[in-house]
Amino acid sequence: MDLDTVRTFVAAADAGQFQEAAAELAVTQQAVSKRIAALERDLGVRLFTRTPRGAELTIDGQAFLPHAQELLRVADRAVASVRTDHRPLRVDVINSRGAASGLLRGFHRAHPGIDLDVVMLFDIETAVAAIRSGAIDASFRAVTAPGRPLPEDIESVRVLDEPLQLLTGPAHALARARSVPLTRLAGHRIWMPGIVPGTEWAAYYDDLVAEFGLTIEATGPNFGSDALLDTIADTPALATFMSEQTRLIWPAGHGLRRIPVTDPTPVYPHSLLWHRDNSHPALATLRAHLAATTARHDATGTWMPGWVIPR
Repeated sequence: MDLDTVRTFVAAADAGQFQEAAAELAVTQQAVSKRIAALERDLGVRLFTRTPRGAELTIDGQAFLPHAQELLRVADRAVASVRTDHRPLRVDVINSRGAASGLLRGFHRAHPGIDLDVVMLFDIETAVAAIRSGAIDASFRAVTAPGRPLPEDIESVRVLDEPLQLLTGPAHALARARSVPLTRLAGHRIWMPGIVPGTEWAAYYDDLVAEFGLTIEATGPNFGSDALLDTIADTPALATFMSEQTRLIWPAGHGLRRIPVTDPTPVYPHSLLWHRDNSHPALATLRAHLAATTARHDATGTWMPGWVIPR
């Protein structure tokens, strides 16, 4: 069923005259008559009867009108769903407690009138595929694995370098330290069950291990942050890395310690990725917000891998 004929029918029904419907639709009266006739042939019924005052709906026309109006409303919603100035900005963050989520919450507070859809995809390859397909508008990601540069149609900008801290239980050998040099962590067991081989965060920690001779273990199932905190609190031999801006709450009895790492401080670089042809107006607003509110990069006394997102 042709939507132009349905729209013409609704306009004629509202106006009560083909001539007024033609003026509203910016077509000729003859075009209106032809469209109505075509719709009547498709439906196999008469929709209007001619009267001295114009055109009146038949019983069949009256029955069809509310459905025709709903059909047009559905069509308009379908169009609006893919128009970038009418749909929410879809942004991927890797988890709800991390720094990227905090950046997006700050954006929402600064621009409450912008609709957001927040999604959580697993790895950078999934995120890039979603950006390229249009499923999302942007993604907060850290780094690509060496040898796997971003596609040429994906743009990126570094938005935050987040310091890592050491998280220990109260009985750990370093629990009373106000800070700990990164090189001093060699020989200590650092447990991070969330590291998945092949991901961008696994590549980051592989470089950290290679550079400073650390021991990072990813053994055992990943039961989430609560289980990780329970284990660290109860196991004096284990510590873990935790990003400075990761929001965590644990029972008071755990006695966990967040200890700054220094000389140098390892920082985890967060970047915003998007498709170069994405025209969503809120994407430009997000990028401007991040440029104005995030900290400077490459701070003195920090370390990050010798590779970043390739351009």
